[in-house]
Amino acid sequence: MRTTKLLTAMTVLLVLTGCMSSNSGDVYSRDEARKTQTVRMGVVESVRNVRLEGTKTPIGGGAGAVVGGIAGSTLGGGRGQAITTVLGALVGGLAGAAAEEGVTRKDGLEITVKLDNGTMLAVVQEADVQFSPGDKVRLLDSGGVTRVSH
Repeated sequence: MRTTKLLTAMTVLLVLTGCMSSNSGDVYSRDEARKTQTVRMGVVESVRNVRLEGTKTPIGGGAGAVVGGIAGSTLGGGRGQAITTVLGALVGGLAGAAAEEGVTRKDGLEITVKLDNGTMLAVVQEADVQFSPGDKVRLLDSGGVTRVSH
């Protein structure tokens, strides 16, 4: 019975951490569809690899606390069981939060572009499309979101 609870809690944790958003230049949110974007042309001056930090929502810590609490409740008896349940929930919460941030962390690019009017801009986005200095690119701006595309 306890094994079933533990497996259920772990499944919930995996499902919840799978709900990740994207900072890709090729991915649009539903709210961005059918909205006008300003297009500016330019040339890539430099590209630098960066890391995009993972999400830090209450979901990872909460799910970890549930899993840790269930795991802790399987140890000891009486008062000892209560203590291991609380400790398991605390450790599980910390581990769940760290796991969520690690699982949702992504590689990114800082792309510096010299626009045709001479202005220099830098945009950070996921590293799912490669850019090289000298590439002619488009900067697409809409509602405070800017992406670089070929």
